[in-house]
Amino acid sequence: MDAVICMALIELQNIYFQYPNCQKVLEGVNFSLDDGEKIGLLGGNGAGKTTLFHLILGLLVPDQGRVSIFGGYCGTETDFRKIRPRIGLLFQDPDDQLFCPSVIEDVAFGPLNMGMAHADARRRAVNTLESLGIRHLMDRVPYHLSGGEKRLVSVAAVLSMRPEVLLLDEPTTGLDQNMTDRLIGVLHEYPAKAWIVISHDQRLIDGLTEKNYLLDCGRVVSTS
Repeated sequence: MDAVICMALIELQNIYFQYPNCQKVLEGVNFSLDDGEKIGLLGGNGAGKTTLFHLILGLLVPDQGRVSIFGGYCGTETDFRKIRPRIGLLFQDPDDQLFCPSVIEDVAFGPLNMGMAHADARRRAVNTLESLGIRHLMDRVPYHLSGGEKRLVSVAAVLSMRPEVLLLDEPTTGLDQNMTDRLIGVLHEYPAKAWIVISHDQRLIDGLTEKNYLLDCGRVVSTS
């Protein structure tokens, strides 16, 4: 029987990164996400987990190292602009993700920006909100929502774009146990090629990931 070869969707090689006037955050990180993998990324506050996500999407530039996405080297903003629609990043703070006058506009923004017709984008947005049990929020102003409601709307905004890979940064912040379970169920139904989840929520990690890595002292090490 021929061996199955998994393509690396994301590959980081020898990544170093330091914020100005701060100690080094990442020191020689080597990490890859293969097709089909469901990975948890663990580590203490300030370990560099969110920084790693931002480097993957070109929102930050490494001091040293190589970022390859979908088999191609990404070194310029033009390179990253091509791959961003295929990777859904859930920001740690929902207020960084929500900026439209209404929930439905926020969730439809991504599909519209990708060229979808207005009616189709709205239909997809409504369906995504409904899957998360928050269709009743569609006409609300995001600024006036609770923290948990904002979090679910920001998840809907990511999923409505139908990205191939998900990068989820603390997706259950502000959610109760029932909503956490619902989110786990929705994500299991979502046809992602792979995902990475940053979370301190062990229930979420147990429910969504098959392999976990720890980011510690600037390096990524496997824990499972």
